[in-house]
Amino acid sequence: MLTDTKVRNLKPKDKLYRMADSHGLALEVNPNGSKLWRHRYRYNNKATMMSLGHYPEVSLLDARQERDNNKQLLKKGVNPLRAQSNSSITKSTFSDMFDKWIDNNKDSWTLGYVEDTIQRANNYLIPILGKLPVEDIKSPDMRDLLLSIEKTGKLDMLKKVKGIANGVFKYSVGMGVIEVNPVRDLPSDIFKKKPIKHYATITDPKEIASLLGKLEKYKGSHEVNSALKLAPHLLLRPSELSGLLWSEIDFDEKLIRIGAERMKMNRVHLVPLSKQTFTIFQMLSQYDNGSPCVFPSSRDVNVSITPDSLRNAIRNLGIQKEEFTTHSFRSMASTRLNELNYKGDVIEIQLSHAQKDKIRSAYNHAEYLPERKKMMQDWSNYLDKLQNKTSVSPSEHQLNLFDF
Repeated sequence: MLTDTKVRNLKPKDKLYRMADSHGLALEVNPNGSKLWRHRYRYNNKATMMSLGHYPEVSLLDARQERDNNKQLLKKGVNPLRAQSNSSITKSTFSDMFDKWIDNNKDSWTLGYVEDTIQRANNYLIPILGKLPVEDIKSPDMRDLLLSIEKTGKLDMLKKVKGIANGVFKYSVGMGVIEVNPVRDLPSDIFKKKPIKHYATITDPKEIASLLGKLEKYKGSHEVNSALKLAPHLLLRPSELSGLLWSEIDFDEKLIRIGAERMKMNRVHLVPLSKQTFTIFQMLSQYDNGSPCVFPSSRDVNVSITPDSLRNAIRNLGIQKEEFTTHSFRSMASTRLNELNYKGDVIEIQLSHAQKDKIRSAYNHAEYLPERKKMMQDWSNYLDKLQNKTSVSPSEHQLNLFDF
């Protein structure tokens, strides 16, 4: 259990963390130093978490009393969170509505996304807006808060925080707590636009051949070496590649099948395996050390290597970030495949890029699959040809690929 001294002396860390007291009460310590009391309980067999206020405004004793009040409500069959929102004495604060918004959406979000959203809100929104009645927050308040983030140069964070606030206010409008979303009426052109970032890449065939040759010479760990050999072929994002699991490799169908929870676009993604990549995975599967990871860390076989491992390997080969990054394998393939007249839709789906039709894109992980299988085989053959390696017999279309 916590004591007043322990609570007072808790220090912030790089990431949000919680210290438990008892009976579901915990203190959440944020990287910015703020401390928030939270009570976890179950209602109708569903886990729920609600805010009890910030320390030191709400003391340890106060928080325990609030927790005990919640327990009495639960004995009566009343959801404390619902009772709080229906209270005629106190108005719903931004913190209240944020907690309800999170509770409403958390089952459809990944755990990592929920934690990131809470951490960003606790860093940028809750310290300023948390105690304010949500109906009293107006567009000028949000404008000033967002512009203060912009002044720090964190334009990407500005966009994310604005999105969180917009979500909370939209939910508040939908629940009848407020009538107007103060973020909705803010003109977007008052904020600076984040410059479009183009990853450095290599697209000249001779330079690609040189790059592949350098990757072959890497003398690091077996796991990183194997991931580097596969990286040019698979078109995966660095985190998707480094975190591959054996459960995601379908040897019967010759496919990689990554679940929505691991994908940036939050949908299932299929990667057809060429003969070359299939052979590499078969060889890797023979080294069974009991790890669920295709590329286990040398420190813990139950954890994958990180994208940083791939990046460091590329740097150790003398390749600077201005020349090539871990993301560059994707842009390299995209550029060359477009130049080689593959259908743009086929390439974009294989890269798992966002689709304009969001409803359709949620179900299109297998769309164009026959064409994607052929394209991925052609691409592996093309890479082999650049290195003068013996490949499978190319089709007529593949022969055209090699006329560079």
